[in-house]
Amino acid sequence: MSAIPAQRITTELEWDDLVLSVQAMKALEEIVVWTMHRQTALEDSRMKRRLQPGFCSLFYGPPGTGKSLAAALLGKRTRLEVYRVDLSRVVSKYIGETEKNLARLFAQAESNNWILFFDEADALFGKRTEVSDAHDRYANQELVYLLQRIEDYPGIVILASNLNENIEETFARRFQSVIHFPLPAKG
Repeated sequence: MSAIPAQRITTELEWDDLVLSVQAMKALEEIVVWTMHRQTALEDSRMKRRLQPGFCSLFYGPPGTGKSLAAALLGKRTRLEVYRVDLSRVVSKYIGETEKNLARLFAQAESNNWILFFDEADALFGKRTEVSDAHDRYANQELVYLLQRIEDYPGIVILASNLNENIEETFARRFQSVIHFPLPAKG
């Protein structure tokens, strides 16, 4: 079996080193709280019907605003390993290979309870193309497969993008949280 298409990310920084708005910090805390209480919530028969098995969040903002750092700090805070997905090693031009790569990645992540971090996610989750040939149809099928895997994943999935407008609305509806990472104010 070849190596997984992801690399572990860590940080020596601490939660207090993260400089974000109060609203963004509250949204990150909600992910921590979900992690701490998800098993209890999923064991409650009334809650289980209403909850997804995992948590998916979109981090968006310009480069250098702390999206990767926030993901690494979430891992540190929740004591879960964070893996940045290498999209260049996931997506393949050969039919069926992208799905195989994703299946292997998600199986490994699920067995180890990893946080999956898709940096530059708009490359995968951007606007779907009009179907004009078999290649377009297949590219859209890959996206549908990835969405299904994310929805079924019982852990945390974080998608990072420079612009949230680049993420198609179909995908955006599946996020439990959308967190803006603006450039820090000067002064």
